Amino acid sequence: MEGSLEAPTRHTIPWQDEAWYDEAALEAELRRVYDICHGCRRCFNLCDSFPILFDAIDESPNEEVDDLTPVQLKAVVDACTLCDMCFMTKCPYVPPHSFDLDFPHLMLRHRAVEHRKGQTSFADRQLSEMDRNGRLGSMVAGFANWATKPDNTLTRPLMEQVAGIDRRAHLPPFLDVPLVNKAAGIIPAPNPDGPAFGKKAVIYAGCHDNFNDDTPGLALVKVLAHNGVQVRIEHPDCCAMPKFENGDLPAVSSAAQRISSFFAPMVEDGWDVVPLTTSCALMLKFEWPLIEPGNETVKLLSQHTFDVSEYVVALAKDTGLAPIEPMGKSIAVHFACHARAQNMGPKAMEMLRLIPEAKPALTERCSGHGGKWGIFKENFDRAVKVGKPAARNLIKGESDLIVSECPLAGPHLQQVIASTGAEPPARIGHPIEVLALAYGL
Repeated sequence: MEGSLEAPTRHTIPWQDEAWYDEAALEAELRRVYDICHGCRRCFNLCDSFPILFDAIDESPNEEVDDLTPVQLKAVVDACTLCDMCFMTKCPYVPPHSFDLDFPHLMLRHRAVEHRKGQTSFADRQLSEMDRNGRLGSMVAGFANWATKPDNTLTRPLMEQVAGIDRRAHLPPFLDVPLVNKAAGIIPAPNPDGPAFGKKAVIYAGCHDNFNDDTPGLALVKVLAHNGVQVRIEHPDCCAMPKFENGDLPAVSSAAQRISSFFAPMVEDGWDVVPLTTSCALMLKFEWPLIEPGNETVKLLSQHTFDVSEYVVALAKDTGLAPIEPMGKSIAVHFACHARAQNMGPKAMEMLRLIPEAKPALTERCSGHGGKWGIFKENFDRAVKVGKPAARNLIKGESDLIVSECPLAGPHLQQVIASTGAEPPARIGHPIEVLALAYGL
């Protein structure tokens, strides 16, 4: 039977079970799932994993999954960005269907086996050390930003040769002063006349927000304080999404335990937790509880974590928002994959519709960046290719503004738009920046 009458569910990830790492069992499961995908093919246009799989089967002697070599099986895994869109939007066979198909978590299992065997590349391992890299980059921001500019013909070819980072790929510049270090001087007192006065929100600054681009954080602080919310900014550690992408699940588990313990006293004191980055929100709300299912602190944090747009929309419904001036601008909204994967609907659209006379329009295609995946030489052209449908949709209406909830998708989409021959906008920022603009903050 195709499809299920019940709501999709996800199994906990048995990363501490030795059987999960059995390579023969993993290969058997890959072939089982690939055979189901081969018979369905609904995901043909989501990313390159599925065309790679289908082409390999179609070109095999018997056009069967059994014909595929281990190298061909792995090629499908290597093309996956763990965006979750096949699970969230296309697959009719996800649990509780009897086929029990969770393609992204199967790709994760393969990477976990590789990581355990020491097969994660040196560059992948080093790039996943986000806090270390952020601290070092901020200490030498001037030099680091000069060295990482795509037009630097001295350093970028060298980085490509040594680390495999494509010389064309945008790399986030570093801030001189991390966001949390600015917090004491930038957070205004809550507006006593704001409709949400009495609410408390701790902003979890992800690595990118803390070390690379604090614009969304500054905008959110202003919007929340203007509406009466007491705000604080914290960055206890990286959420470990980059290590999740590597299959380094012991490191993810460790981060989940540390960070949930850090936030637990605040949650118990009535603070809501609002990660600035959709990937961080996804980890706290969904992935961590699947990796640490018996951890009550992780569970508590997941229940009190809200994505930025989700939180503002909730405030609008619960307490109302301070009056917003009309802003008659058309806004192209990129629905980032890790926002969609939170299964909360297009909250950025809901938030922007709160602005009188604003005209937001949604684009529901992947940017193609895939975290650090898209910056590598073997992936960059593929990342551009995957992102072109989203880029074309975003520019076809000639909107006044383009926004994305993913901080990495924005600069990448600028590059993809440029690759189509169109003029990219000066910035593709977070939707919260538009709301701050409408408030005149």
